[in-house]
Amino acid sequence: FLCFRGVGNMSLIMNKKYKLSTSDKFDEYMKALGVGLVTRKMGNTVSPVIELVEKDGEYTLTSNSTFKNIAVSFKLGQEFDQETADGRKVKSTITQDGNKLIEVQKGDKETTIVREFSDDEVKMVLTVDDIVCTRVYKAV
Repeated sequence: FLCFRGVGNMSLIMNKKYKLSTSDKFDEYMKALGVGLVTRKMGNTVSPVIELVEKDGEYTLTSNSTFKNIAVSFKLGQEFDQETADGRKVKSTITQDGNKLIEVQKGDKETTIVREFSDDEVKMVLTVDDIVCTRVYKAV
């Protein structure tokens, strides 16, 4: 079943899996963050499946692939320590704006990740410096 959180039609879609469908400028994005060649090659070849779940006000965003499985647990608006998929240590804060989750990661460089949820896809826009990477996940 699907669980919708939010006011009116401004909601996040929970308990639904989305698989990476398209990815644009992901290599440039990783390179700008100082990710090494081997890790970038791996990152460019996998198609992770993401899912957002919520329990008692705590959200967990999972990303599972043949390369690495990651789970990030957070409360909206509260800063937390995070180790990114490529091993960077950052301080992250995630807020909600309608059907979007906006994540700001502060580390050597500040990165913004906007995930826009709809019934059939999640559009993820990652920004670092002047590089904008777009990754689209389709419902599975």
